[in-house]
Amino acid sequence: MAASRRGLLAAFHVALALYTQGAGAALPAPVADELSKVRIPEEAVSVWVQQVGQPEPEVAHYPDRPMNPASVMKLVTSFVAFDVLGPTHTWKTRVLADAAPRDGILDGNLYIVGEGDPALTLERLWLLLRGIRQKGIDEIRGNLVLDRSAWRLPPFDPAAFDGRGTRPYNIGPDPLMVNFAALKLRFVPQPKGSPRLQPDPPLDGVSVVSALRSTRGGCGDWDERLDVAFVTPGSRPVIRVGGEWRDSCGEREWFVAPMAPADFSRLVVAGMWKELGGRLTGRVFDGETPGEARLISVEVSPTLSEVVRDMNKWSNNVQARHLLATLGASAGGLPNAVTAGAQVVEARLRAAGMDTTTLVVENGSGLSRIESISARTLGQMLDRAFAQPWMPEFISSLSVAGVDGTGRHRLSGSPARGFAHIKTGTINGARAVAGYVLDRDGRRHVVAMLVNDPSAWASRAAQDALLEWVWYGARRVGPAAQASGR
Repeated sequence: MAASRRGLLAAFHVALALYTQGAGAALPAPVADELSKVRIPEEAVSVWVQQVGQPEPEVAHYPDRPMNPASVMKLVTSFVAFDVLGPTHTWKTRVLADAAPRDGILDGNLYIVGEGDPALTLERLWLLLRGIRQKGIDEIRGNLVLDRSAWRLPPFDPAAFDGRGTRPYNIGPDPLMVNFAALKLRFVPQPKGSPRLQPDPPLDGVSVVSALRSTRGGCGDWDERLDVAFVTPGSRPVIRVGGEWRDSCGEREWFVAPMAPADFSRLVVAGMWKELGGRLTGRVFDGETPGEARLISVEVSPTLSEVVRDMNKWSNNVQARHLLATLGASAGGLPNAVTAGAQVVEARLRAAGMDTTTLVVENGSGLSRIESISARTLGQMLDRAFAQPWMPEFISSLSVAGVDGTGRHRLSGSPARGFAHIKTGTINGARAVAGYVLDRDGRRHVVAMLVNDPSAWASRAAQDALLEWVWYGARRVGPAAQASGR
């Protein structure tokens, strides 16, 4: 009899393991149907659905497989940033000088020291430089030194991910990043010839030249036909814009990152200082601030809550990279801020009781071929987040399906519109969605669905079907009914 009981118990554990690993029947029928339509095998999908605060999941389909989450990885970075830094954390950009200004003249160097501000936009740089003028400095009879020594960073190739190194989403972290290193080019059609190019912001000493070929036809994916390069054919650097232009596009704006963040910062700071009427005898270059330099002013960033809201709503990769480097710097920054940040993320999740065996963190943004996490770990992390004091800030950073952010076009015609706070993610071969769904009876559920397949891009309808299915009341549906979609 004892042997029989042991056999039954062993069989039960095997069955339980198979269920938690995810027999295909665990997928709700509407989701399975949508996957079938686009020929995505259920084995390429991981799903975790759990009512907040409950010990067991409602759906666990291949929950322990390591999956590439694409930009959903930003939820992991956000969780740890809130947990380690706190929602009111800010970054400071300090301005120091060799001496006190007299009669509008600084007889020495001015230093701008970066701390990794992930939101140092052109507007805020203008305020910083204007603040220097208000401190009584009209002329710098020395150099303007940019100090980016706060982080030790590994080598970075912006073209490594997809070969598009001049796209702003591919820019790496930098402790004195200005405007995400993004230049706005306005194309203004002319009666004859190529359009006029208007750059913003001003880049000191840099010309923008057109090598565009005007052709006929519809506008279509106009920016895919363009290319940009930062070249130095002589003593004067040039941004060369080439490719194919069609006047049918009308006036357009194109954001590009033609140079490294450090180069961009130097050129923008010099150009904006002169635009504000400031004078500079020396040069703008990178260096370190001497210990005896005196503090002139401090520019304080928006809070972490505000940064994360922008980052998650609109999936800003540069800001996610900055958060990871900030986490690394907070832990000593060795061997570099990025690697240290990845170690902080792994340690923090493990300390919170989550299995991190499937976790791989490369840059914290999800713009990676190697980052991974399981649906179970992601779901459990979201459940933990709901019990934290910073929960409101975390959830409000997610896009509201059918309303705003990257999820504004999701569930548009569904009764579940507005009831899901989600983070979406898409790269070649991976598409994911994760977040929270408030069902029609007022219960909140954690939802994570990760698809890794060459046709993953076509899984949006299946993901929306899962969100809608949860809204209809997943908690009341047992495993047998889940298989039939009731």
